[in-house]
Amino acid sequence: MSVLVVGSVNVDITVRASAIPAPGETVLGPAAQLSPGGKGANQAVASALAGAPTSLWGAVGADAFQDTALRGLRRAGVALDGLHRLPEATGLALITVDPGGENAITVASGANAALTAGHLLPMVGPGASGRPSHLLLQQELPEAVTLAAAQLARAGGLRVVLNAAPARAHVALLALVHHLVLNEHELEALAGPGDCATQARRLLAHGPEAVTVTLGAHGHLTVTAGRTLSLPALTVSVVDTTGAGDTFCGVMTARLARGEPLEQALKAAGVAAALTCTRPGAQDAMPDWAEVQAHRGFLGG
Repeated sequence: MSVLVVGSVNVDITVRASAIPAPGETVLGPAAQLSPGGKGANQAVASALAGAPTSLWGAVGADAFQDTALRGLRRAGVALDGLHRLPEATGLALITVDPGGENAITVASGANAALTAGHLLPMVGPGASGRPSHLLLQQELPEAVTLAAAQLARAGGLRVVLNAAPARAHVALLALVHHLVLNEHELEALAGPGDCATQARRLLAHGPEAVTVTLGAHGHLTVTAGRTLSLPALTVSVVDTTGAGDTFCGVMTARLARGEPLEQALKAAGVAAALTCTRPGAQDAMPDWAEVQAHRGFLGG
């Protein structure tokens, strides 16, 4: 079974600096690196590398940045039949990475913001080609596009996975989601204060069957109506956390699409996300499935 990703496509402009600048502060870095990014594209690459046939619906501009934006998708074998080239500029993400691997990101949406539901209507509804089993969404596209994609996916019998990043409280969208993935900051923005498990259970009440909270070095927590599953993180030397959350979402969805049980899919996603942190960049840092499988002991197999 295959994964359809509807999401953003960007070029990442990354500067490694001594610190992430505070408001009004200028910091210096040695050089800027251009690499493919965007949460949608990142998650599509991670899904494909994890062994699921994957397609992406999104947009780039008809400009010099488009080739860089699409490089990782093409290399990973992601199908791009649903890619639109629009008059607006290709999306750009400006990323500052500090010596500890933490990052701050500002996104210029460009062509991503110009997408409309009309661009995406043929993708997942009844009669759509490709017969994907899972739809993977994020929240870097216009809300109306993300909501329309989820509605079409539910009508077509797909499982809907939403990475609620950046955080937006959209009750109508949550009602269409089977599995919600978010980090601690996004969790608090959507569910209010409290301990992690309690916050996640509040979100279950809006419709998802499962809510997964990624906790960085502390692993990840998943709650369903019947259980709470807390899994540790693989210990690694962190170089750059950019793309780790996207790797988690893409790998988890890919392994679920391939029929793995939830716990095994979550373990694989956690290992892949940790390995991504050991190298600079987002898509360029993502492990292939053989590298994830090399950690069979951690995976429990």
